Amino acid sequence: MGFFLLFSHLQAQNDDEYYSIGGVVKNARNKRSIEYVTVSAVGTYVGTITNEDGEFILKLNDTLDVTEIEFSCLGYYNTKVPISRQTTLNMEFFLQPQSIPLKEVEIRSWKNALDLMEIALEKIEKNYSQTSNLLTGFYRETAQKGRRYITISEAVVNIYKDSYKQTADRDRVQILKGRTLVSPKVSDTLAVKLLGGPNLAIFIDIVKNPELLLDKEILPLYEYKLDDAMTINDRPQYVVRFTPQVILDFPLYTGTFFIDQETLAFTRAEFAMDMRNKDKVTNVILMRKPSGLRFSPDEVSYIVSYIYQNDKTYLHYLHNRIRFKCDWKRRLFATNYTIISELVITDNDKENPSRIAVKNSFSNRQSLSEQAMSYYDSNFWGAYNIIEPTESLESAVSKLKKEE
Repeated sequence: MGFFLLFSHLQAQNDDEYYSIGGVVKNARNKRSIEYVTVSAVGTYVGTITNEDGEFILKLNDTLDVTEIEFSCLGYYNTKVPISRQTTLNMEFFLQPQSIPLKEVEIRSWKNALDLMEIALEKIEKNYSQTSNLLTGFYRETAQKGRRYITISEAVVNIYKDSYKQTADRDRVQILKGRTLVSPKVSDTLAVKLLGGPNLAIFIDIVKNPELLLDKEILPLYEYKLDDAMTINDRPQYVVRFTPQVILDFPLYTGTFFIDQETLAFTRAEFAMDMRNKDKVTNVILMRKPSGLRFSPDEVSYIVSYIYQNDKTYLHYLHNRIRFKCDWKRRLFATNYTIISELVITDNDKENPSRIAVKNSFSNRQSLSEQAMSYYDSNFWGAYNIIEPTESLESAVSKLKKEE
């Protein structure tokens, strides 16, 4: 997050022939659209996710032998749909809400929620990839001043993930292709830099970066309680809620872990910084601001989810929301800002996972709002899979283009 960037304009898969499957995913009972549904090409690692309007487009290379796509979402039955090898858009897909018995299993190897957490930590090396992977993903970052968009930045990225037996020290993110649209109004300029950006794929991969929440020395800082079971990808999940039970010099988190009942893999985490001491939060997330500008955070929240494929669990989707106020010391009123970042993994190269050189990797000193390509080409992404823009985002793009 924050606002400076260097792009490598690389030619990639856009020369390949592809077809697209798209539409909207809805709840079969109430016909409401469902956000953040995983859409996968069965038999491959290719996929995407629905936007907040439940919409998606999945682009499939002609060389792939795909006959079905599969939908999966927290709390719904998985649904497979047969497809033909031709572009088919504006379809409706329906998922059935799922309920499972809420009784705890009688035979288990753990005593309480904390014991479950410790056992799940011991199984990380087994449950996640023991070899390196080169992931392809789509990243979008938006900044709003009040309700009005002032920055929209997007990029296709490569993410090198070393084995989960190793630390995240050699994990790297590289920008393959990106574009940005920034409000031309001087009054909209946001001259602060916050922790985040495409490197979220490294920072909030809580399994690979356990110092955030899953280090054994961190576990005693929290109280853990078991909640009602749920399902993800047709797999029952233990649900563990956690809250801080100590006060430290830095902010802790409150949130929920989802743990696969069969494998004890961490499959999802939803968490937010404890906002009771805003100075502590500011010290963590604010990297730079102009002198005289007052900064006050209201929310710092995260979602990280993983997907189970071929007996291993892989990083799948990341979401970060930061809400804050800024004002100059001589002004009476503060301005509300919201920055939302999200990244979905759209492919996984396990056969030739080339390491990303440091000189080609995205740096925390960079941002996605400068030195990017024009936003105007409607075919900009070609065969790359992306998160489809919502209706509100498309409206914001139109307005920002008119202002330029």
